[in-house]
Amino acid sequence: MLRIWGRANSGNVRKVLWCCAEIGLPFERRDAGMQFGVNDQPAYLAMNPNGRVPTIEDGDFQLWESNAIVRYLVLQYAPDNPIYPSAPKDRAGVERWLDWALTTLQPAERPVFWAYTRTAPDQRDKAALQADVTAVTALWAMLDRQLAGRDFLETSQFTLADLVLGIYARRWFGIPEIPRPPMPDLERWYRSLETREGFRQYISPPLS
Repeated sequence: MLRIWGRANSGNVRKVLWCCAEIGLPFERRDAGMQFGVNDQPAYLAMNPNGRVPTIEDGDFQLWESNAIVRYLVLQYAPDNPIYPSAPKDRAGVERWLDWALTTLQPAERPVFWAYTRTAPDQRDKAALQADVTAVTALWAMLDRQLAGRDFLETSQFTLADLVLGIYARRWFGIPEIPRPPMPDLERWYRSLETREGFRQYISPPLS
């Protein structure tokens, strides 16, 4: 059985768990990272020299990096599932959002998430936080425009683009202190994600 190493409250681990739910793939998850340790031990570092989560073991195959993992799982276990389309243009459209999530959205989103969830209010740098919120708001506004007249980011069906960006949207909409301007198409898209069983099971639990 597929083994997933990583703590359940990690956004990147949740991404993999949600993907498994979407394609009906059973798995065993083992805690690793932060308070659980493990990821700094030699056995773990032999699988993932970065010492981060998630890492998967699929038989004698190990893989790290969450976006690589979700691609692999679909190709290996559900190659005909439209969650990762085979048509070159459709797949390229999905791929760009997976890349954009890591190169553009995550670096802008992370300081906002950490400030609101893992930093005491009296220890927050208010000026820096305001600048960070402004920067990430502009990115979500871009997605709002992308979703105008569309149910999903790419193609007419749910894909890995929606799954990967849905992880960050959970943080954006899940922190009440963030001053969010109206973004009706983004909000509509996010509400549709909330109805999915895998989202309810693995993404809806409280942020931490």
